[in-house]
Amino acid sequence: MTTRLRPAEALLHILRDEGVDKVFGNPGTSELPFLDSLVDTPDIEYVLGVHEGPLVAMADGYARATGRCSFVSLHIAAGLANGLIGLLNASRSRTPMVVTAGQQDRRHLVQDPMLSGDLTAIARAGVKHVFEVHRAEDLPLILRRAFSLATQAPAGPVFLSLPMDLLQEDVLVDVPGRSHREPLGAASGVGRAARLLAEARAPVIIAGDGVGRDGAVDALVGLAETVGATVYHQPMHDGLNFPMPHPLHAGMLPAVNERIRELLDPHDVVCVIGCHAFMAHHYSPGPAVPEAAKVVQIDPDPAEIGRNFPVSAGLVGGIAPTLTALSKALSGRVSEARDRISTAADSNRARHASVERAARKARGPAPMDPLAAVHAVAQGLPDNAVVLEEAITSGLRLRSVLRLDTPGSFRHTVGGGLGWGIGASVGLALGDPRRPVVAVLGDGCALFGLQGLWSVARSGVAVTLVVMNNGEYRTLKDTLDSWDSRSTSAGYVGLDLGSPPLDFGKAGAFFGVESARARDTEELTELVARGCASGAPLLIDVPITGHTSKETV
Repeated sequence: MTTRLRPAEALLHILRDEGVDKVFGNPGTSELPFLDSLVDTPDIEYVLGVHEGPLVAMADGYARATGRCSFVSLHIAAGLANGLIGLLNASRSRTPMVVTAGQQDRRHLVQDPMLSGDLTAIARAGVKHVFEVHRAEDLPLILRRAFSLATQAPAGPVFLSLPMDLLQEDVLVDVPGRSHREPLGAASGVGRAARLLAEARAPVIIAGDGVGRDGAVDALVGLAETVGATVYHQPMHDGLNFPMPHPLHAGMLPAVNERIRELLDPHDVVCVIGCHAFMAHHYSPGPAVPEAAKVVQIDPDPAEIGRNFPVSAGLVGGIAPTLTALSKALSGRVSEARDRISTAADSNRARHASVERAARKARGPAPMDPLAAVHAVAQGLPDNAVVLEEAITSGLRLRSVLRLDTPGSFRHTVGGGLGWGIGASVGLALGDPRRPVVAVLGDGCALFGLQGLWSVARSGVAVTLVVMNNGEYRTLKDTLDSWDSRSTSAGYVGLDLGSPPLDFGKAGAFFGVESARARDTEELTELVARGCASGAPLLIDVPITGHTSKETV
């Protein structure tokens, strides 16, 4: 039976029906009709953010923590533009969200009134799809479409331009019911993929972020152990797609095609699972996959199959059921699996021990060695922590010392839009209050999202913010130094944050967040543990050494 409601009532009805319990917003005049409709709606909380950058990141983190599509309300052209960096991140990270912005009153839109603009044109580059709602009668159907599109593979944000007068119309509109869509099942072609993996001399698996999003970590472990395949995380992975302490886990692939190809060269069959095209960062000539290798690719998005390299078996379907079917088809067919696991375990133990020795040797007083500092952070983590990484160079070192094995325990955005970390940490904590969040942030990244500290303080969430403070854009200095034509004695322009060093504790105090400065690595470990145990926000300012060499991890 079709429900008939007024436009604002229809909007709220659909939000409830789609599982929305929080609206992440920063309001202006064109959103006032929507805000007014929320006054008597206690089951839908309005989560205020004071800047759209951290606000959209909050919605991103919330969607990841809950596994549901989040809902965002931005203010007309300017607010949408401010939030665009978060939409770009969400698009790259495949985060489902429905985003609205209030358009000016249609009755004088032709006059180009203040604040108005072509909202769909502004949004189009950062989202999966855009809608302009012209009639109140169309709002319910378009909103249902938006939620459906946002969650279909590849998931991502969908935008609606919503004129402010439309919600005030005194008309009744038809509200269609919610459609039920069955999740994707196992792909066809499993038999061919199983033959390639069974006959492989040295198989390797690339665990893409689709594995974590699809809840397929356990299924991937099963496949890897059945075959005895080495497993790499995709470059700059957004989540935990394979347990880091597992003997088959060989770490993360670098974001350079040439270096990826070197690591994959010993392998004759490469199985790429839920990974968007490897996403190299710095250019190098040639493909990421060795030409002689046979490729098995598994993804729910048919556009990914063979996108950047030829595949011998391309499987389109749900990742978890496909991996389960593939493991079943391979059961008992790979007699070398046990020996492969034993060999990989020896190699990975040696790699972990080398990093551990280097980190412990470098521990000491501030300014701390970056590797020693992230090692100290890792030592203070409780078992149920969620680690968020937005620290660029320190983040690479952090990944080398983490030993996380619980799905959902690691978060990052491969989108690269800085300032995501503070807001996303709040969204993660709101979405799953049972788990403390530790956000490891670069000082430059923190500055991009500093207004998010307002939300940290007022949400009262269990978030520990660890700011790696070296007073510079170190990754850019490292990149310049890597160029063959550059003299190592050359200076840098625009890559230093100045003197005296930034005091992030003062920023925390301004917004009302308790802060502390770590004096050495031992105290840093204690502060991280204390922050996680307190159930309250804590900002830790960590002075680390600056740019001194071309070292990489």
